[in-house]
Amino acid sequence: MAIRLYNTLTRSKDEFRPIDPNNVRMYVCGPTVYDDAHIGNARPIIVFDLLYRLLRHEYGADHVTYARNITDLDDKINKRAHERGVTIQELTEGTTARFHAAIDALGALRPTVEPRATHHIEEMKVLCEKLVASGHAYVAEDHVLFSVPSMPAYGKLSKRPLDDMIAGARVDVAPYKRSEMDFVLWKPSTEAHEPGWPSPCGIAQPGRPGWHIECSAMSWKHLGEVFDIHGGGIDLVFPHHENEVAQTTCAFGHGVMANVWMHNGFLQVEGEKMSKSLGNFVTIQELLDGWQGKAWPGEVLRLTMLKTHYRQPIDWTVRTMEESWKTLAGWYRATADASPAAVPQAVLEALGDDLNTAKVIAELHALDKRGDHAGLKAALDLLGFDDARAGELTAIADAEADMKDTARVEDLVAARLAARKAKNFAESDRLRDELVAMGIQLMDGKDPATGELTTTWEVVR
Repeated sequence: MAIRLYNTLTRSKDEFRPIDPNNVRMYVCGPTVYDDAHIGNARPIIVFDLLYRLLRHEYGADHVTYARNITDLDDKINKRAHERGVTIQELTEGTTARFHAAIDALGALRPTVEPRATHHIEEMKVLCEKLVASGHAYVAEDHVLFSVPSMPAYGKLSKRPLDDMIAGARVDVAPYKRSEMDFVLWKPSTEAHEPGWPSPCGIAQPGRPGWHIECSAMSWKHLGEVFDIHGGGIDLVFPHHENEVAQTTCAFGHGVMANVWMHNGFLQVEGEKMSKSLGNFVTIQELLDGWQGKAWPGEVLRLTMLKTHYRQPIDWTVRTMEESWKTLAGWYRATADASPAAVPQAVLEALGDDLNTAKVIAELHALDKRGDHAGLKAALDLLGFDDARAGELTAIADAEADMKDTARVEDLVAARLAARKAKNFAESDRLRDELVAMGIQLMDGKDPATGELTTTWEVVR
């Protein structure tokens, strides 16, 4: 089956042709572990987990290498650890453990390899040396900086005008930079709380890498100089991914770093950009533990995320999560006794069309409607919906449905009683008929103490 993916580099949806079908290679930018992952961070985890599953289905699980890094070396990490009075390792290890627990609950497979920045310092230093030797980088005041003017093709990924790139990069003004667009590959560590290693390029002062060089080093180490797919959020296109392309292609002399670049869209919460100041900033774990009065299962979060095509913006709402829970519970009920089967071709074709999950979900509803529960089960398995907790999910959904039904009945009974007291017998009869149609038997009477009209009820079917 042909897989077509939208490529940010070409701005077109192209047929995916791996460099080596026996070793399909994908790199995705992972978390910076200074704080717990929020629901926006979950989107690339789920999107590229789905792509990983599709690639494994098409090429074989042993023929796909998925690298998703852990950024455990960053100025935000240094600052947070210093503020909390803990070591950098204590902060990053604890945050990483919570990240893994959260994404495991989302049904995400662990990547083939999960490189950490702190384990790849030597590779970063090698890249710095290569870039200086080739004239694409230079040393100034204990910094190693990439020379943007040395690369005429700089900007080919983001395709931004120079003025936009300068604004988007939040350019640091520094007298030692030859061009305002030049960016840091290596910088000196001058504060006691900053980690440091022996510097490359003859620099005596210990230092640490810049952010962009980290991913170039880790992808090179685990996937090679050129690989198949590079993914991440749309916010990473510039400057992070643009700078990765510059570093890697100039270090190794290839025209590309990855043949396909994929980016997921932004996420907002209840129609607004997520921010702590608005009070709508929510972590994955908070959703799992309880948000807006309910603990949301990871499977429900996963389905909610997949309802919207990965390249489109998504509005995260309680209503959408409730709908996802109801839908998933229904599918789990339908597939409870289903036998193993092949994934329906229509589902595979929808996935192969740039992960068209909206169409996939429509196909799942169609499978359910026509009673192909074996096909539905196979599709759910491929999409990452493990039915191990199906009983728990459906039981909670059923209980909530019963509660909602009870509340509806109570409201109708109260409205009918009010109509009776007001001697609005036409409305009282209409409400009685509606309740009877719902299978509710009414018993009218009077309170012995007050003489007030009363009504009790019970379910007769």
